Amino acid sequence: MMSEIEILLDQKVRPLFANHGGGIQVVSLEDGILKVKMLGACSQCAAASSDVEEIVTKEVKAAFPQITEVVLVTGVSEDLLAAAREILSGK
Repeated sequence: MMSEIEILLDQKVRPLFANHGGGIQVVSLEDGILKVKMLGACSQCAAASSDVEEIVTKEVKAAFPQITEVVLVTGVSEDLLAAAREILSGK
C-alpha cells in the first residue's frame, strides 16, 4: 500500500506543496495511521498542520478508507540529534 500512497501523493499532493517550495515525506504507516513530515519551506510554515488536515488527510482517506488518521510529525529525529552531538563533541 505504501507505493500506492506515494503515487497518490505524487499526483495530488506534492505538486501543491512544490508550488510553495516544499514537499511531504511519508514517515510510517502502522495500524491505519499514516505519519508524514513536511519538507522544505512547508516544514517551517505555520499552516503546515492545517494543510495536512485539509489536503493530505482528505486525499489519502478518500483513496484509502482503511487509513483512519494522518499525523504530522514535527521535530528533529534522534539520528540527526546524535550526529549533531558527535560533531559538536569533536569525535
